[in-house]
Amino acid sequence: MEFTKDLDARGLNCPLPILKTKKALAEMVSGDVLRVQATDPGSVRDFQAFAKQTGNQLLEQSQQDEVFTFFMQRK
Repeated sequence: MEFTKDLDARGLNCPLPILKTKKALAEMVSGDVLRVQATDPGSVRDFQAFAKQTGNQLLEQSQQDEVFTFFMQRK
């Protein structure tokens, strides 16, 4: 999937991946896509809740080994 901006949140624990995602999305324009890579297992649940609460769309999520990848589209 194509993305506008990339955020490496690997090695960070809750709530840092979400906080960094929120900051990155604030710097983007509507329709832009942010790719986030995280290693915190709780981030799967966190990103789903974040999308519902903020209206930003979680386009895709996947896991490869210990790395979770999320594609968030700014509302």
